[in-house]
Amino acid sequence: MPAHLPPPLTLEDARKLQHSLRAEIGPGLSERELDAVEARFGFIFSADHRVFLTAGLPHGSRRWPDWRNGDPEELAWRLSQPVEGVLFDVEHNGFWHPAWSPRPAKLSDALHVARSELRSVPQLIPVYSHRYLPGTAGEHGHPVLSVHQTDIIIYGNDLADYLRHEFTGRASSLPAHATVDFWSYFVHGGPGIDIALPTPHTPRAVSAQEAVENLRMPALERLIGRRHYPHQLIEAGITALALDVET
Repeated sequence: MPAHLPPPLTLEDARKLQHSLRAEIGPGLSERELDAVEARFGFIFSADHRVFLTAGLPHGSRRWPDWRNGDPEELAWRLSQPVEGVLFDVEHNGFWHPAWSPRPAKLSDALHVARSELRSVPQLIPVYSHRYLPGTAGEHGHPVLSVHQTDIIIYGNDLADYLRHEFTGRASSLPAHATVDFWSYFVHGGPGIDIALPTPHTPRAVSAQEAVENLRMPALERLIGRRHYPHQLIEAGITALALDVET
């Protein structure tokens, strides 16, 4: 195992981490349930993700994907968002990956080529909100990615590091390593990707709990060097007040 690769997540460590999630934790998914989810939706959980879901299933908030009782259409929608986000930027923001064949002049043809290219890209699997792990069989140590269209950043060196970062405000001091070639392009700021820009993502809250989480998010992202537009912070505060979050 390379020196920089974090150790595999254990069931014991996963259960300890789940105590800090401020979420309801249901019984973990069995091997049979995990296999059924993979077969139904056509993807593979990475090894760490599989261990995490075996230890317990977070639920009680729409930000956690409920792989046991969740709406299949909503789960499929969440799985589709990383690819659909890239296609949105192909259509509206002129994005084109340098490894693809030359971009056709006609938009419909460009979208057809891009969608075809994206079929071979390792799928990203939702962990929480718009945080994703690459789905690769038997592999561990992938970083968790925060994904909004082609605005993609590393949010934790691995699943355990991500959970500490997102829910306790602590993160590893080790350098992060992107592990999947296609998605790494965005993380490292390829041509046309400006990782220094403030995030374009403005999360929406419909409950007091989500409003508090949306206030925490900018503080956490500042720790990894991500800025925000002033209006995003104002919107988060006004939304929190509207949902009766007073302090």
